[in-house]
Amino acid sequence: MQSRTCLITGANSGIGRISALELAKKGFDIIMLCRNAEKARPVRQEIKKVSKSGRVDLIWCDLSSQQSVVQAAREIIDRYDRLDVLLNNAGLYIHKEQYSLDGIELTFATNHLGPFLLTNLLLDLLRKGDRPRVVTVSSEAHRFSSGFKLDELAKPRSYNGWKAYGASKLCNILFAKELAERTMGEGITSNSLHPGAVKTNFGADISSLMGLAFRLMQPFFISPEKGAETSIYLASSPEVEKVTGLYFDKSRPKTPNQEAQSSYNAKALWALSEKLTELNNRLVSV
Repeated sequence: MQSRTCLITGANSGIGRISALELAKKGFDIIMLCRNAEKARPVRQEIKKVSKSGRVDLIWCDLSSQQSVVQAAREIIDRYDRLDVLLNNAGLYIHKEQYSLDGIELTFATNHLGPFLLTNLLLDLLRKGDRPRVVTVSSEAHRFSSGFKLDELAKPRSYNGWKAYGASKLCNILFAKELAERTMGEGITSNSLHPGAVKTNFGADISSLMGLAFRLMQPFFISPEKGAETSIYLASSPEVEKVTGLYFDKSRPKTPNQEAQSSYNAKALWALSEKLTELNNRLVSV
């Protein structure tokens, strides 16, 4: 019986690493999509040691760069004839305003537009997959977003790290919701999740009261192993084989905030994302 293939973004650290290790133990072939190849190589060997199939691939990708995403998608399409699970796990929080090479606010570019573009470029591979699933890691931080300001996602009028992060996590839920609508009837499921407050290096480089608060709260956060449980569940459990369009917390459906439930917001975000990534042109070129 052919093993299933799972692509995980940010698989070299945190809950991405744990998700890759546990899914490899379950028999999945793993594709690690990582920005830091140097850190990813030893993790690849670690995953190989526990893998049932022994197949662990590593592809470099900077999700904030649309050209990098397109190049990574081309490599995946060249190497694989199908994809069974896409786990959009990678994400970042930045305290000070920065912009991507494409001129887009870096949090939004990395946490939403990168996964949006990658997923759409790989949809044909997913359509050929075995019980294909797209799992997108969001966060309860989506509730920190103060109003869904579509026109300020790419270039905010004033920058606040938490608001930008919260807005990007709201986008993750809206993206997963709209993807579920668009792939309904194709056999592809799409769900998002909150991993919990996980003990990682998140916020460690923030030299402010917020950074101090992160460090003081770290002992009360859950382990990466615990934080990865819902991702692993959505990627592999037969219980959710046909479940789509939901937001999960602790491996159970949870109601997100009102803005995340809005079909209007989901469709408006999709249209903006298509425009900002020039999706139709990218699909032709891949």
